[in-house]
Amino acid sequence: MASASQTLLVGLIVLLWAALILYGSSVLWWLVEVLVLRSSVHDPEDEAFAHDLDEVQVRILTVDAAEVVQATVNSVPDAVDDVHVIAEAPIDVEGAAVHVVPESFDCVATNKGRAIEWARREVPCEREYVCYLDEDTLVTSFTGLPDADVVQFTEKPIYTGSRLTYVCEVFRVGYQTEQVGFDSLRYPLYAWGGGIAFRHELEDAVTWDAATVTEDTNFVWRAADHVDLDFAVVDARFRNQAPPSLKAMVKQRRRWLSGTMQDDTLPATYVPLAFTRVVAWAFSPLVPLLVVAAYLVPGSAPGLRLYGLVSTALLCVLFCYTALGCRAYDKHPLVWPVFLLATPLAVVLHAVGAFWGVIDPVETFEVTEKVTPETIEDTHETLARGDIAAHDGTGRLVAAHADREDVGWQLFDD
Repeated sequence: MASASQTLLVGLIVLLWAALILYGSSVLWWLVEVLVLRSSVHDPEDEAFAHDLDEVQVRILTVDAAEVVQATVNSVPDAVDDVHVIAEAPIDVEGAAVHVVPESFDCVATNKGRAIEWARREVPCEREYVCYLDEDTLVTSFTGLPDADVVQFTEKPIYTGSRLTYVCEVFRVGYQTEQVGFDSLRYPLYAWGGGIAFRHELEDAVTWDAATVTEDTNFVWRAADHVDLDFAVVDARFRNQAPPSLKAMVKQRRRWLSGTMQDDTLPATYVPLAFTRVVAWAFSPLVPLLVVAAYLVPGSAPGLRLYGLVSTALLCVLFCYTALGCRAYDKHPLVWPVFLLATPLAVVLHAVGAFWGVIDPVETFEVTEKVTPETIEDTHETLARGDIAAHDGTGRLVAAHADREDVGWQLFDD
C-alpha cells in the first residue's frame, strides 16, 4: 500500500513539473522578448516618419457593416486620399471607394483572406504601402510610417458594454507587449491585421492566396520566408472594439488559436516556440492550481519547495501582464488595483476560447460582433454624440488621464 502511494506521489510530481516547465518556458521566452530582444518602438507623437501619409493606400475589410465602416473611414486622416472599402455586399459609404468581392471569384484563400486577395489583384495601388484596417478600427495618432517591410500598429480595444471582455482586453494588450521583440526574430510570432501596413511590392510578391483563418499572421510568416523581414511597431494605439459579449470573445479567441494550431508555415525550429505559447495560453488557468498543488502535496516530496517558489513567480507574471495593459491604456494609478484584482478572472475567461480551439479547432472564419459608433458614445461619459464622426485620426480619440479633470475612479472610459 505504501509503495502504491509512493508511486502515485511520484507520478503527481512528474505531472506537476511537466506542466510547470511547459508554462514556464513560455513565460521565460516572453521575458526574453520584452527585456532582451526589445527593439525601439516608434512613437507617433515624438517621431518624424520616413514615409508620409500620401504614400499609403488604406483598405478596410467588412462584410456589410456600413455604419461601423463609416466611422472607420471618417477616422482616416485627410492626408490619406486613397481609401478603399472591400466588402462582401454592396454598402453606401462616404469618403471611400467601395468594392464588392464578386461571388464568382475563386482562389485558395477563403473568407476574409479571399476578399483581401481579390483586392490585391483587382484594386489598383500606386502607393508604397497598403494599410489594412478592420471594419471597426478607429485610427489614432496616424501621422506616417517608418521605413519597414511590415508596420504593426498597437491596439487599444475600446469598451463596448461588456466589462468582463474589457478586462480581458486590458490583460491581452499587456501580454502583447512582447511584439516589441518581434523585429529581432526571423518570424514574428503573430500580427494584428486590424492595423497593419505592408510594402505593396512585398504584398504582390507573397500574395494572400493561402488557406487559413488567421490570414494576417500567416501572411507575415510567408513574407518572412520571402525576404529578411523588417518588422516595426508603431505605438499609435488604434481603437478597435472589445467584444461586446463573452460569447463573442470566446468565439474570437477560438478562431485565433485554431488558425495558429492548423498553420504549417513556420519552419521546424520555430514550431516549438509558437506551439508552447498557444498551449500555455489555453491552459494558463492551471497556473493558480499549480501553486495550490505545490502546497497541498506532502512537504516531504522532493523538489516541492522549489516548485512552490517557481509556480508562485509564474503567477506573479500574470499580474505583470495586467499592469502593462493598464500602462498601455494609460489608466490612472488609482484604478490599477481594480484591474490587478481581476487578473485571475481575466486569465480564465481569456483562455476559455483558446482551450476550445485546442480540443475542437474551428474551420471557418466568423466575424466578431460589432456595435455602432452611437453605442460606443453612449457607453463612454467622455464621448458625446458625433465625437467619433469628428475624430480626424491624427490624435487620440479620448484624452489621456493626465489631460483630463474628470478621470477620478472611472474604469472604462479611456
